[in-house]
Amino acid sequence: MGILKKLYDKSKIWFAVSWIIAYCVLMSLGDAISAWIGIEKFVTLAVGILLSAILLLFLKNNGLFLDYGLCAPKSCAKSMLYYLPIIFMLSANLWYGVTVNYGVLETVLYILSMFCVGFLEEVIFRGLLFETMRKDNVKVAVIVSSVTFGIGHIINLINGSGAELLPNLLQVAYATTAGFMFVMMYYKSKSLIVCIIAHGLFNALSVFANQTSATNEMQILTALLLIVITGSYALFLALSIKQKPNNSNNK
Repeated sequence: MGILKKLYDKSKIWFAVSWIIAYCVLMSLGDAISAWIGIEKFVTLAVGILLSAILLLFLKNNGLFLDYGLCAPKSCAKSMLYYLPIIFMLSANLWYGVTVNYGVLETVLYILSMFCVGFLEEVIFRGLLFETMRKDNVKVAVIVSSVTFGIGHIINLINGSGAELLPNLLQVAYATTAGFMFVMMYYKSKSLIVCIIAHGLFNALSVFANQTSATNEMQILTALLLIVITGSYALFLALSIKQKPNNSNNK
């Protein structure tokens, strides 16, 4: 923890970047080793738990929970449209039907690892990265947080997902608008709790997705619809903040 504290004190932006690199490399390595072993997400979950524990302990020991949104939302549910667009988004993985893609053990490992992913990605991209950059320029911080999150999903283009180029590119675009949505949720509510839960649930539900029944056209339509929903919700949140610059809920 001492090394982390020194890096954090020296440069918060490089602290965030270091976490992004460590997360991407180690989780990808965990996936590769899990596939080699033959048990989906077996090593990935262990890596995710370790990284989550280290980051959580660092924030706790240094009194940074409030600084990075690990607290109850500061905005009422009504001002967030009762999070209805999030509920709609969560259902997307089940639009083509429900199936059991893995055995019981692998399903449990997958679900737990996805909640680790939700926690880590929200704290790293929306917490560490955005919070550090927004002190200089909020708009730039929003763009960087959203785009880097989307770019991080470009790995789908090379991981043998089976989807064609256009559906994969649209998934990257959707990840970018989803990143925009999550960062605006955090900026408005000053909390990552709903973001973490929603992100984890969305990823976890993908284990039951019946992707084999979805044609490329259906995947494209789904991605476009999700881009519209998440992008529109993010814009609504952004405009609602802009209209209330002196609101005590805003920093």
